[in-house]
Amino acid sequence: MTQQDEHGPEGLAADLPHLARRRLLVTGLAMGGMALSLWAVRGGAQTVSGIAADGSSCLALPAETPGPFPADGTNVREGQLVNILTEAGVVREDIRTSIGGLQPVAEGVPVALELTLQDVGRACAPLAGHAVYLWQCDAAGVYSIYGAADRNYLRGVGISDAAGRVRFTTVLPGCYPGRWPHLHFEVFTSAEAAVNGRQALLTSQFAFPEAACAATYASDPRYAASVQPFEGVSLRRDGIFRDSSEAELAAQVLTVTGDPGAGYRAFAAVGLLV
Repeated sequence: MTQQDEHGPEGLAADLPHLARRRLLVTGLAMGGMALSLWAVRGGAQTVSGIAADGSSCLALPAETPGPFPADGTNVREGQLVNILTEAGVVREDIRTSIGGLQPVAEGVPVALELTLQDVGRACAPLAGHAVYLWQCDAAGVYSIYGAADRNYLRGVGISDAAGRVRFTTVLPGCYPGRWPHLHFEVFTSAEAAVNGRQALLTSQFAFPEAACAATYASDPRYAASVQPFEGVSLRRDGIFRDSSEAELAAQVLTVTGDPGAGYRAFAAVGLLV
């Protein structure tokens, strides 16, 4: 079965049960002495933001499906439970290499990614000591372990520092039919809690901006298979991001600087209600 086939009817069936996990956020509460505010309403769920001491705001990100390829102990591959979170070496910053004795390294335009975890209910305070599990497809649009059993790259766990920051070195993902270029992530209270996706505080996704994807796919032959799928999809028609409010969608698109030759730096805030 090809990677594209796995995102066809079978992949959709695997996604549907998780779509119901989208969090219904509640406003009108006072948390940590600070009133939460309503930004938007989508599908009956309220989008909640917080205000920091400096007047800046943070947004509670919506939950999204982990998709059919999380490898976090919540699904199986060829009848076997798959869980890279229990693999030695999974806590790392550079996720381009494989671990556990596997050799393949992910090729592609490098991306230095920085995520900042914020407690929306406590004046956007940084969340230190939390674990983030990140996974994505490679330049060819293939997810390791599932689409290629000889590799487990582009999967890893980072621990947030005192400022709530988690850093990864990865590659710009490819584009496959039906999905906008994206990455998946799960947030856990600690490294010790990051042993199974069912214990995640939040499971969600980030999208890459159009300009970076278009420039990379047009200039780098390693992304040749992404050109046609990218022409047939838009962020607003994407099956995951299309029901986000305007505020949520803005928060779910990474801020990216750089170019295909020098590589990219990407930033985003992960707002949580904890």
